[in-house]
Amino acid sequence: MSLVPPAPDSTVQSDTEVCTTEHCFHAFDALYCALVSSATPISPNFPDEKYPLFITWNTRRPGRSPRLRGCIGNFEPQPLHEGLAEYALISAFRDNRFRKIEKSELANVSIRPSSVSLLTDFEDADSYLDWTIGVHGIHITFPHPSLLQSSSSTSPSPFSSSSYLPRLTSKQSFSATYLPEVMPEQEWDRIEAIDSAIQKAGWNGMVSEDIRRSIRLRRYQSRKCQVSWDEFVQWREEHGQPVKI
Repeated sequence: MSLVPPAPDSTVQSDTEVCTTEHCFHAFDALYCALVSSATPISPNFPDEKYPLFITWNTRRPGRSPRLRGCIGNFEPQPLHEGLAEYALISAFRDNRFRKIEKSELANVSIRPSSVSLLTDFEDADSYLDWTIGVHGIHITFPHPSLLQSSSSTSPSPFSSSSYLPRLTSKQSFSATYLPEVMPEQEWDRIEAIDSAIQKAGWNGMVSEDIRRSIRLRRYQSRKCQVSWDEFVQWREEHGQPVKI
């Protein structure tokens, strides 16, 4: 997946101007109609703009904290009408970390603020530390550590890797991303987040300063929205399509 420039004028738009409840309803509707074969989809009424996006599903029961049930997205700009519906289903059914969301869970599915995230403001960071917790999401790529020249450095460096690193193929590199809200939720500092992302990317060895310095980091921001199951039910009723499960 390639990272892309922000959508035009995204830096001056608020969350509610970029990501609206209609985006959430459309994603919710795609999941509902996929699980209820008799349901008729409701056509979206928001502009079919293009954004990188992520869809996150959670289930929630009374007295319990939300439980993650799927989170998948794409850094390529997606037309929102098709992209939200497509990734709503990919996230619900094809996140290998979880079993597929089932019809019996629908009433417990919740859309938290991260459920529909439209990604904006992509920037190349000057180093692996050049980003702000609570503001930026991070996307990191780094070469297999066996390709790095040895270094005697033992303390964190705010600088990116040197230009001598070998030219890499996709099989020689790792990548991972965290959305902006993940770091505050986990109470990580920047190095803890970077080290976790390195491990998330698939590196199981020791995380050294040389590996951190080799990182190419792209930071980005997200615009988010949320709706509840009850709000979704009301939305469908207002469109003449009552929910039946």
